Amino acid sequence: MKLTDLRRFVAVAETLHFPRAAESLGVGLPAVYSAVDRLEEEVGHPLFERNVTPTRLTAAGEALLPEARARIAAAPTTPSTPAPAGGKAKASKGKGRAPIVKGQPKPYKKRQGR
Repeated sequence: MKLTDLRRFVAVAETLHFPRAAESLGVGLPAVYSAVDRLEEEVGHPLFERNVTPTRLTAAGEALLPEARARIAAAPTTPSTPAPAGGKAKASKGKGRAPIVKGQPKPYKKRQGR
């Protein structure tokens, strides 16, 4: 079980509302649905009753909730400052170039004849 899937499951279990849980986590709604689907596949039972008006936890969901909270609490915390972005630096093109206009030939180039 992935820690992110467990965090998303706990968020939905606490709010009992998928869109609010996605908003509180700052992720898209499909990401929350797929995380819960992966957990349901691993557990082998549905974790939520989705077809009722207020979403409810099933017995399997209620059994998984304390274990998920314990795993999240036992997990090492992530650093609060993000790692610096790596990668190659782009070379400057300078200020002396003419702007490229779509449909016009490049400066100092002959146009091809047909």
